Amino acid sequence: MSINKNLLEIICCPVCKGSLKEEENGQFLICEACKIKYPVKDGIPVLIAEEGIRIEQNKD
Repeated sequence: MSINKNLLEIICCPVCKGSLKEEENGQFLICEACKIKYPVKDGIPVLIAEEGIRIEQNKD
């Protein structure tokens, strides 16, 4: 399920207040500044800092 584009324009990262982008499969919203992804459950973004998952950097 895709997030409404108008909603993506107004919501922000709860940590840095930066913009979020939708992951291809629509299951997460990603803050590239913080390197954190937030889950989308039943089409509703869960924008709680404690629910965010740190994105690991590849060390290759």
